[in-house]
Amino acid sequence: MNAMVQITFLSNGGLIATAPENSNLLRVSLKEKGGIPFKCGGGLCGTCKCRIEEGLEHTDAIKPKERKHLRPEDFEAGYRMACQTFVTGDVKVSWVVQNGKGVVAGTSADRVEAST
Repeated sequence: MNAMVQITFLSNGGLIATAPENSNLLRVSLKEKGGIPFKCGGGLCGTCKCRIEEGLEHTDAIKPKERKHLRPEDFEAGYRMACQTFVTGDVKVSWVVQNGKGVVAGTSADRVEAST
């Protein structure tokens, strides 16, 4: 029997899901209604950007597709693309949605002031 991991969806009221070790983060989110935003599910669009707040060491290696959407400093801050990330231990994940897609939050370059 495979070991189970616990995934906490912080941006969805702290919803906790359990999944088999080495589960794909986006697939678990879809199955358990975790709420991570997504469109293509194949690493092309970057919609499912999210931040591993705890347990980054329990994720697999960064994929080439992720490097097209995230910068080295984003990875250092814990950002991954859920569709490309497999979880090997307990993680806590959060995300910020703008215009229906996950965004890297907290960097001045990404902040767009709404003009009224």
